[in-house]
Amino acid sequence: MSVTGIIFSNIHDNNLPELTRVRTMASVPFGCRYRFIDFTLSNMVNSGVKSIGIITQENYQSLADHIGTGKDWDLASRSGGIKLISPNITAFAQDNRRAYVTTRLESLKSATVYISSRNEDLVVLSDCDVICNVDFSDMISFHVKTGADITLAVKKTTLSTELAEKNVIIKSDNDGRVNDLLVYPRDVTGDHDISLNIMVMKREKLLDIIADASAHGYTSFNTDVLLKNINSYKIMSYSYEGYFACVSSLAEYYACSMELLNPDVFRALLGVKDRPVYTKVRNSPPTRYDEGSYVRSSLLADGCVIRGTVENSIIFRGVTVDKGAVVRNSVVMQGGYIGKNCSINCSVLDKNAMIQEGRNLSGHQTLPFYVPKNSII
Repeated sequence: MSVTGIIFSNIHDNNLPELTRVRTMASVPFGCRYRFIDFTLSNMVNSGVKSIGIITQENYQSLADHIGTGKDWDLASRSGGIKLISPNITAFAQDNRRAYVTTRLESLKSATVYISSRNEDLVVLSDCDVICNVDFSDMISFHVKTGADITLAVKKTTLSTELAEKNVIIKSDNDGRVNDLLVYPRDVTGDHDISLNIMVMKREKLLDIIADASAHGYTSFNTDVLLKNINSYKIMSYSYEGYFACVSSLAEYYACSMELLNPDVFRALLGVKDRPVYTKVRNSPPTRYDEGSYVRSSLLADGCVIRGTVENSIIFRGVTVDKGAVVRNSVVMQGGYIGKNCSINCSVLDKNAMIQEGRNLSGHQTLPFYVPKNSII
């Protein structure tokens, strides 16, 4: 069966306001050289999905620059390829803008024309901030084999009360058929299957759901579609066993970034055989390590100049760490400059942040210090 993909780029922007003031959630930098959307795009491309629509709403210039023609994901084609689905909101609908941004179903309503124009049999829908390396072709085969109306990707996770409130818990019978959903529940702990915000269904089924939601004023996919039709739809759960992270705060972004320094996590996400993670290619010189520099337990992209010390950190392209500077347990994004004799610890520095000579910045692992894009300290 032919498959098209739909990616939501904006609906979780409010979860990470520090990093989404100047970009969408989809284009948040991650892991030295990637953006969040690279993982979802690569999962689709590696699974043979060559027609992908990205639903946008606002603040998506950096996303458009990053995607370009889609050639870096082998999606620059006349048939299929990649398309940014621009907002379909009139000047008379300003009161509904935030509802559109924050709900999956409202986003789909705006993409109805695009979905109708496709001729693929199935559609894979995914949020942009799902950090995992999953084989969609296996999930699609499971969907077809079981004859499901909707298939949801789930992962068994040990939940605290705080974590449960951020997730949708999926309950299934022994055959994998979903019989209940707990949407952002309180006072739930223990091991449960949580939704990865990835689903597969027939394209015509999706259009029927959108039309019904528009007619009845539904806004929530989880409660108004899945939960209300739990008995009438055949909803199946597909269990994913690999690494997964979904970022819903700056502290979680920092923690996920630091997890990449664990070789097992790095291999599970970026070292899966035959499933590489693609991103926009840049022609930068190799990173230069000057005499006296010291680097340990860190990930560094190309184009950097290291004259000082870097330990247990994520360093993006084109970063300079000057003589005598010490960067520990931190994330420094593209174009950052750390001046002489600076001390940076448990911090997240956005793009082109400049830390002048002798400054000391420190946060904590549970509350990292954040420096906005283009800031000078």
